[in-house]
Amino acid sequence: MGTLVTLDLPKDSPVADLPWVITIGALGDEEDWEPVVCGPYERPHALALARAVVADEDLLAVVEPLLPLVDAAAIRNEIELARTATDGEPAEEEAPEVYAGPVPTAADVRAAFGRIAAKLPASE
Repeated sequence: MGTLVTLDLPKDSPVADLPWVITIGALGDEEDWEPVVCGPYERPHALALARAVVADEDLLAVVEPLLPLVDAAAIRNEIELARTATDGEPAEEEAPEVYAGPVPTAADVRAAFGRIAAKLPASE
């Protein structure tokens, strides 16, 4: 069985509505291959797909939000926020949340792609 890592979000977090990506890589040092990045997905789909992939294999799946930032200044601002958010203190470890639910079908994921695209910033 593999490992699934994701953010522990409050139920009303606006981050949950962002597109999410899955990065899948080797769990240990025995294997040496480049991680696979998949997405974007809606968060429930990303969690269910990642859980299904790592269920029977020693893989690491990281599910995280994809920030649709449109310029370098916005990216730099997000980096600065991330740097200052921890203030050098390690994050508290919490019990992992269990994600139950069915694995989405290909049709479910394709329909979600349209919903995700509609949320992305429009070109100016």
